[in-house]
Order: sequence, then C-alpha cells, then structure tokens
Amino acid sequence: MRNILRNRKFLLGFIITLLAGSGIFYYQTQFAGTKAESTYRVKRQELQETLSLSGKIAAEEKATLRFQTSGYLAWVGVKEGDRVKANQVIAGLDQQELQKTFQKYLNDYRNARWDFDQLSQTTYKDQVITDTIKRTIDQSQFDLNNAVLDVEIKNLAIQFSNLWTPIDGIVTRVETPLPGVNIIPTQAEFEIVNPATIYFSALADQTDVVKLQEGMRGEIVLDSYPEKTIPGIIKRISFTPKPGESETVYEVKISASDSGTLNLRLDMGGDADFVTSDKKAVLAVPLKALKTSGDQRYVYVRKDGKKKKVNVAVGLETDSLAEITSGLTEGDLVYD
Repeated sequence: MRNILRNRKFLLGFIITLLAGSGIFYYQTQFAGTKAESTYRVKRQELQETLSLSGKIAAEEKATLRFQTSGYLAWVGVKEGDRVKANQVIAGLDQQELQKTFQKYLNDYRNARWDFDQLSQTTYKDQVITDTIKRTIDQSQFDLNNAVLDVEIKNLAIQFSNLWTPIDGIVTRVETPLPGVNIIPTQAEFEIVNPATIYFSALADQTDVVKLQEGMRGEIVLDSYPEKTIPGIIKRISFTPKPGESETVYEVKISASDSGTLNLRLDMGGDADFVTSDKKAVLAVPLKALKTSGDQRYVYVRKDGKKKKVNVAVGLETDSLAEITSGLTEGDLVYD
C-alpha cells in the first residue's frame, strides 16, 4: 500500500514539473523575443545645426628678424620674454670695418666730383667741344654717379648692421643671445610676437566653409581652459586653401573678444562652435525613428492601435533630431 501511494506522489510531481517546464518553454518561444516598442509624440521645438572647428591660437603680427649680411655680432639688447616697441633697435653688428669702408668710398666720391668739376670748367679754344672731349666729360659723369651709388650702398650697410623690430610685442626667440661671435644671417634670428593681435585660427573643409560667413558669432573653448567659454567672431575666411595640408581646407580667422583676461600662448589648441542654422517651432522626431528606402524617408506611426508606415519629408537634421516638413502632424505617435 505504501509503495502505491509513493508511486502516485512521484507521478503527480512528475506531471506538475512537466507542465511547468512546458509553460516556460511556450512563454520563451512566444514572448521572450518581443519587447514593448517605445513611442515619441511629435511636437514643435527649436532645432539648431552646429559646426565645430578645431584650431589653435595664432597672431596677426609675428616677425622673424635677421641681419642682411654676415658679420661680428657686437651687441644684443634683448632676451626672451622682453617687451619691445616698434622701431626699437634690438641687436647690432660691429661697424668699424663698415665705417672705414664708408669713409674710403666717400673719399672716392670727392675725387670723382673734383675731376668732374675741373673737366666741366675747362675752357676750350674757340669754345669747340669735339667728340673726344664730350666722351671724356660723359665718362667723368659716369664715374661720379658710380661714386655716389657706392657711398649710398655703404651707408645702407651701416644702417642694416643694426636690427630693429617693425612691431610692438614680446621677444619669443633669440637664436644667438650672446655677442662676440661671427654670425651669418640665419644664425642670429630674433622672433617678435604682438600678443595684442592674437586670434583663433581654425580650419574648415570645403563642405563646411560654405556654411560660414564673416561676422558670424560663435564660442571658443580651449583645451587649456575647458571650463571657460570665449566669445568669438569670424574676422576673415581665406579665399584659397591652406598650403601643405593633405585635404582641401581653408583658414578661418576668429577673434577672441575677451581673451585679454586669460593667459594665452601661441599654438594653444581648442574648438570653435558656430550655429549655422536655427529653426524655431518646427515639427521634429528622433533621428532613430527615421527609416530610409532608396530616396524615400518614412516613419512608423501608431494609429487606432495599429502600426502604420508613413512617408515624410525631412528638413534640418541635427545630431539627434530631424525636422519633418510634411507627412506628420503635431501630436502623432511615432515608433522610435
């Protein structure tokens, strides 16, 4: 009797387990692969298309100065970090040889002038000047002209033995900081940068540059000051592509209106953002809700509890939303 009861309990447990397993299997096969689809209610909102350009800090006034000739570097009047004024002399070559050469050519000029004056004042018999005499006078005139040019050239050499800056600014590089050495022009370079003329130099490719125009306002964020937003205005867009780049890109010069409050340095990198298109109160749906078939765009709309395909026309697209110009009305439920 006990064996019969034990067998009945075992059979009943087996049947219950079998039914439970069958139920779980049926649920997994019928419902596990499906999930509730979310919807988005179409509404009017503001859409903005933005363009971000990478770039770095540059300067309008930047000069690399060097002597025109080789020579003995007699003195250096500046060091890196010094502030200088326009037309300030910053270094000079030894002028002893130049001064003596100038004096020699000045004496040659005086001799040529004396010879010319003597020849011009000579009185010839019967006041007749022959071709030979005329050629002699012309030759004397040529010698005098050459003597004048020699003096002027040597005077320029003396002037160019001094190096002066054409702009106000900061000395950012001194190639040869110590005097007392013989140099060639490339060995004694000085670099001056005017910090008052700094700007943000960005590069825009040929598909983006057409969206920009001079006077457009934007915001600059530098890597050195990630929490600081600098207002910027496009000052100039280059007409020709920037040379040396692997792609066709154009330089966009952007002023930094309140950059004077920051400790900016050349070549600091960052990004400049501009709103290239702004539309208010337009119908929009999430980009992920849009489907494409060939040239046609469409969405799925829930109407009367059913899923219906609706063709739409799309306008402005942002990173997350798309403007719908036809096909939907405000309040429609779109599957996203």
